[in-house]
Amino acid sequence: MASCELPLARAAVPAPSRRIPAWTLVLPPVAALGIVFLHPLALVLWQSLSPDGGGHGFSAYAEVFAQATFRDALRNTVLIAAGATAGALLLGFALALVIAFVPFPGSKAIGRFVDVFLSFPSFLITLALLFVYGTAGMANGLWTGATGATSGPFDFLHTPWGVLLAEITYFTPFVLRPLLGAFSQLDTAQLDVAASLGARAPRIVRQVILPEALPALAAGGSLVLVMCLNEFGIVLFTGAKGVTTLPVLVYGKAILEGDWTGACVVAVVNVALSLALYGLYRTITTRMEGARRARA
Repeated sequence: MASCELPLARAAVPAPSRRIPAWTLVLPPVAALGIVFLHPLALVLWQSLSPDGGGHGFSAYAEVFAQATFRDALRNTVLIAAGATAGALLLGFALALVIAFVPFPGSKAIGRFVDVFLSFPSFLITLALLFVYGTAGMANGLWTGATGATSGPFDFLHTPWGVLLAEITYFTPFVLRPLLGAFSQLDTAQLDVAASLGARAPRIVRQVILPEALPALAAGGSLVLVMCLNEFGIVLFTGAKGVTTLPVLVYGKAILEGDWTGACVVAVVNVALSLALYGLYRTITTRMEGARRARA
């Protein structure tokens, strides 16, 4: 009897898949970043090294650094940014505690309004303060109407204190929003246990709530610091005399004086200052967070 051999079925061999190299996926966003951000920044840096007299060097930097207006603008920028950041952190933390842990009618509506407030332009808040505390504002109008005086007592918006108030008012929600998010994730059982053990409200805030809020405070504070260092609209719309910050100085040199090289020098210093202070702030907050975790 003849034996017939059945052909063995060949195992299906999958076709080799063509994997896309990882660098091709990274290339489009890097190219877009380079065209939109890095290229203009490189042009500003190159212009700062190209004085009007020709050649390339740091002579424009030496000239700008020797000017008293630049030193005043640098000092005002750092002091106002630091003060506004500290004020926004304190006010934002206090408001977040009230909204999150003190029950009152309308607390949820206020939380939603914070999200809307973040979309407001900075000059709109400044104009609102001018309508309230300006020379011809509501507060001075009520004072003159009640006392018969020729002028009211509120005349601080055109000073550094007015700029500081406007920036704290505008940037506090940028701290408040991440804090409300962090407090919504907080286990309220910890608060109940602390209260049942006899801890008073200040101690609960210091030992239970504040450690949980530190990451949100660090995130909100770093954002506010960088935005304050580069804020232009608030300083311009308050009309504060003698309050010149680095962004305002860039505008003055470029538009009013036509000194494009000097404006680029100030812009480079402003970027370097923002990066340096942001790095310092993050280093400090990271070490504080590490120390807190080590103690825990």
